Amino acid sequence: MGNKYPLLMLLLSAFSQPLMADSHPDKGQAFTIPDKQLTMPAGWEAKPIQYSDSAKDADLVINFGQQTYPAMHELVKQYAKDNHLKIVVTSGTCGVSAGKLLQKSLDSGTFCCPPDSKDRLPGLEFHTIAISALAIFVNQKNPVHVITTDEARRILQGKIRNWSELDSGKKYNYTIRPQARLHCKQRPGHWTLILKDLQHFSPTLKEVGVIPDLVAKVGQEEDAVSIETPFMIGAYQKDPVKMLKLDGFAATDIDYVASGKYPFYRTYNMTTWSKGGKQRKEALKLINFLKGHLENNYHQYAMVPVSKLKKAGWKFKGDELIGEPDGSKLALIPPQH
Repeated sequence: MGNKYPLLMLLLSAFSQPLMADSHPDKGQAFTIPDKQLTMPAGWEAKPIQYSDSAKDADLVINFGQQTYPAMHELVKQYAKDNHLKIVVTSGTCGVSAGKLLQKSLDSGTFCCPPDSKDRLPGLEFHTIAISALAIFVNQKNPVHVITTDEARRILQGKIRNWSELDSGKKYNYTIRPQARLHCKQRPGHWTLILKDLQHFSPTLKEVGVIPDLVAKVGQEEDAVSIETPFMIGAYQKDPVKMLKLDGFAATDIDYVASGKYPFYRTYNMTTWSKGGKQRKEALKLINFLKGHLENNYHQYAMVPVSKLKKAGWKFKGDELIGEPDGSKLALIPPQH
């Protein structure tokens, strides 16, 4: 028997399909398989944590990255004071966290991206505290306000070379000069969700080592474009810059980012040791405090807290975020122009 309502069935079929984050062929891997870990010599897991001489009388030693140190270190100082603890906070990159964890000189390391399988040491646990969108941002004088995900990729690939090639930038005859901090090349997520490796980026792209310099360059150069989280852009902005909407949505639209439809984002993780004893308990208390703080103040940091991720259907294993939503819990959210 023929279908009496072909249009209705077509619409139902379309809306029953999962509303996944984009699956562009040049997109890198979002997460690694959590069960894979680095093999270490026998007895390594039982080796105790040994602090450096400068931290030998600490109750906890943690390492924050370029992303989390500006956002969290003052908060941790106050937490330590309120709880009568000596918490030594160092600042470095995900690589610094990984190296110190390998040396067993940290109670907790912080990562601004999901761990690679080589980061997964025996007895090491990952706790996701939030995610944050990666914004495409430009100089304030640039007339462009909205681009598509595809345009963002083609700009950073060097396939769109002049701002005048975009409809909203027709009279802005400037060669596009991409800048980026392409850190953590071996880890999934972060900028690899835009383009999976360095070879896919424009040959004219300039790599910048630290976030303050990156934001400053875009503020000083009218033709520049880059990628960074809204909180970091705000923290280091001196000369005016602006974040472009992506497919009609702002990187600061927390509910849209939580929905899984915003394609570019960072994942923030902190670690504990499964056999860390008293230090593990204190590290877990601190992590839960920070997660609670983000639950109540997420707009301040433009971060999506864990509760919103779970509500939207992101996949967790224990306390660690390991996958994007499958689409079953995503709502249809209209663009905000």
